[in-house]
Amino acid sequence: MLAGALRQRSVDCLTTCEPGGTPLGRRLREAFLETEETVAPIAELLLFAADRAQHVELLIKPTLNEGRTVISDRYADATFAYQGAGRGFPESTVNQIIELATGGLKPDLTLFFDISVENALGRMQKRGESGERVNRMDVETADFYARVRTAYLGIAEREPERFIVIDANRSVEEIQARVVEIVSPLIDFADKAAT
Repeated sequence: MLAGALRQRSVDCLTTCEPGGTPLGRRLREAFLETEETVAPIAELLLFAADRAQHVELLIKPTLNEGRTVISDRYADATFAYQGAGRGFPESTVNQIIELATGGLKPDLTLFFDISVENALGRMQKRGESGERVNRMDVETADFYARVRTAYLGIAEREPERFIVIDANRSVEEIQARVVEIVSPLIDFADKAAT
């Protein structure tokens, strides 16, 4: 929805996701998220780092170098939250791996769609009941998701100029209006800087 709103304003943007934004990433995503095999936490951390390194080097950096905007569904903050807080890896370890995978590339803006753990679990359960694909990250404990959410909110406290929390308990239309409200000043600034 954001990409559509930006394209209406003549913003050339690419939408992508992690894991899975590149051909290698799609194979890693399938191998990792759709496996029934137990995945060692360190393997999980390194698989996400491998996907991100490929994503940054072969898709994100070239797109940014073309002067285009990149909208990614997840990035390094997800590793900090899920593997760091969720799996219990030390922050220093996670930060070193993120730095290695990204080469220090950080987003200009991160939007965190915040929802209570209870509501998130309810939505995941409905997805599973409706026949939508459920992956191994969708079946974690409430405690795991609480640690992940707390980590994301901690990033928002430390980096309020980059990391903005959006209430995801609202309707899709209300959420989209809030996203456009947040992103529009960045686009307006970029337009003024280009002229």
